[in-house]
Amino acid sequence: MPFNTLGWNRVRYTLLAPLYDRVAGFRPQRRRSMELLAARPGERILVDGCGTGADLAFLPADARVVATDLTPAMVERTRLRAQALGRSVDARVMDAQALDFPDASFDAVVLHLILAVVPDPVAAVREAARVLKPGGRAVVFDKWVPDARQPSLGRRAANLVASVVATEITRKLGPLVEAGGLRLEHQEPAGKGGFFSIALLRKPG
Repeated sequence: MPFNTLGWNRVRYTLLAPLYDRVAGFRPQRRRSMELLAARPGERILVDGCGTGADLAFLPADARVVATDLTPAMVERTRLRAQALGRSVDARVMDAQALDFPDASFDAVVLHLILAVVPDPVAAVREAARVLKPGGRAVVFDKWVPDARQPSLGRRAANLVASVVATEITRKLGPLVEAGGLRLEHQEPAGKGGFFSIALLRKPG
């Protein structure tokens, strides 16, 4: 897609930042995803593509949280939310497709509404897998076409607009999980008639 570049992502999400919580709050889904993640005391957790920090309220207070996003405006909102919640969060501007962290440096990774946005979702999943410790978990909340189906003509037509404005709506989760070398442990519908889903992934080892 000609518009789906890092530069355009940064521009469009800078513009969307003030409205993001209204259109992408998804509090019940984020809460449920964190229940599946089942973070333990003291774990180091990466919130990859943190947006405005909407996930912070559902992470354990004693978790060591690192939050990253490509868009500085989003990272700043995450910092402000962390301050309002009274918790310490290491928030950084970073590309999900090329994370600046050592291998096996996190116990868990949160991937909420990011894999349908990045230009190269395979690279993003591989990077998430790389920074996970063996046996580490990742939770994914996003919109997917079922693996066994092809996107409908209507969905492909709608994607021409959606992919420019905010997000892709024709991607499949299964191939991304496989390409990233992760294992799908659980997946459940999360609204809009199955348009959204939540998945729990694990790194073998």
